[in-house]
Amino acid sequence: MARKSSLFKQTLIATLFFILAIYAFFVTFFHTPFTASDPSSTDEELELSSRENLDFPGKEIDPSGFGGKVKVFMYDLPHKFTYGIIQQHGLARGGSAVADVTTLQYPGHQHMHEWFLFSDLARPESERVGSHITKVNDPEEADLFFVPVFSSLSLIVNAGRPPGSGSGYNDEGMQEALVEWLEGQEYWRRNNGWDHVIIAGDPNALYRVVDRVKNAVLLVSDFGRLRPDQGSLVKDVIIPYSHRISAYTGDFGVEERKTLLFFMGNRYRKEGGKIRDLLFQILETEEDVVIKHGTQSRENRRAASRGMHTSKFCLNPAGDTPSACRLFDAIVSLCVPVIVSDSIELPFEDAIDYRKFSVFVETAAALKPGYLVSLLRKVPTERIIEYQKAMKEVRRYYDYTDPNGAVNEIWRQVSQKLPLIKLMINRDRRLVKKDSSEPTCSCLCSNQTGIISSL
Repeated sequence: MARKSSLFKQTLIATLFFILAIYAFFVTFFHTPFTASDPSSTDEELELSSRENLDFPGKEIDPSGFGGKVKVFMYDLPHKFTYGIIQQHGLARGGSAVADVTTLQYPGHQHMHEWFLFSDLARPESERVGSHITKVNDPEEADLFFVPVFSSLSLIVNAGRPPGSGSGYNDEGMQEALVEWLEGQEYWRRNNGWDHVIIAGDPNALYRVVDRVKNAVLLVSDFGRLRPDQGSLVKDVIIPYSHRISAYTGDFGVEERKTLLFFMGNRYRKEGGKIRDLLFQILETEEDVVIKHGTQSRENRRAASRGMHTSKFCLNPAGDTPSACRLFDAIVSLCVPVIVSDSIELPFEDAIDYRKFSVFVETAAALKPGYLVSLLRKVPTERIIEYQKAMKEVRRYYDYTDPNGAVNEIWRQVSQKLPLIKLMINRDRRLVKKDSSEPTCSCLCSNQTGIISSL
């Protein structure tokens, strides 16, 4: 009897453990925890709340984590930072003042990107279908704040004007006034400018005040004039120059492209641009190479257009800074870019593989007599046509007038900065301020290692 009783107890204990295990399983995997709520909440609201707390599989999750499109508020800047600069540009060239500066047309030049971005956000939201951001009129709703200053146009208001013939306009004064205006804005002070976006397309734009606006997302053509603690690939966005050459509309092929290599631009530049003069010395005697000195003018643009449309390859050496506008002129001309600029940064590289339509040549190699032309003469026609087809596929990315072009791509990249901006704002609020010339973790310097030849 004692043995039977012992077996009965063991069986009873095992059964109890089994029942408890089954109960725990059901509680863990099938029970929906009750969420504290207002007593007046309906059963439907309680169910929805429970699903949200559990990340219920049926709920669509926004991968950005920020509730859909990034919301951007554009400041209504005083006209002296926008239309007023257009008027000053006209006055310096003999124009007359107008009563309503908002009727003025922005003058065409390679930095028209600032006009196209401003115009995009000035349109009704109903006309901005397909944009990666949404414009808001209430700053309290905004994730980011766009500062639409015409900083690049400001630089050239008096450019090339003889002494005493200018309008009396002062770019440095504009920069100082802009920062003073920004520092007076509640939303700039709130997060030390981290959630602001400022366009500075020309490498010299805002040069005097860049240290005071460097927290913002800067829209720049390259980092040639910026220190590592002022600009970086992590924080900022590389934007394309506005091309000045008309797009090539002919067929793919080389029959109409008799010139092997073409370049037309300023031969004499400063800093990294000194390579141009060296390339001139090497290339100007080559029989199937056209390399000309020329500055910006209507006549020279027409000549450059003809040259690019009738050449297989277009030379793109560094200028005063690593980038130059003729790269984008070459792309829309379907003239294969030959890039000789070791530290160049390129727009939209998360979406575009430039090796598919460009030839990259290290500076030291390009300066060897005979090397460059020998390299290009070996490229077969079939490969050139492949390059041309690839350029045609991507040239919308560099067209500021295309609804799915450069403006849209810039906003796409800006919107991708939002998680980093949130991170930097939160870090900024907790860290002790200290003086340091060392780059912060928000920085990623431009290419310091040179390039790999693509041929």
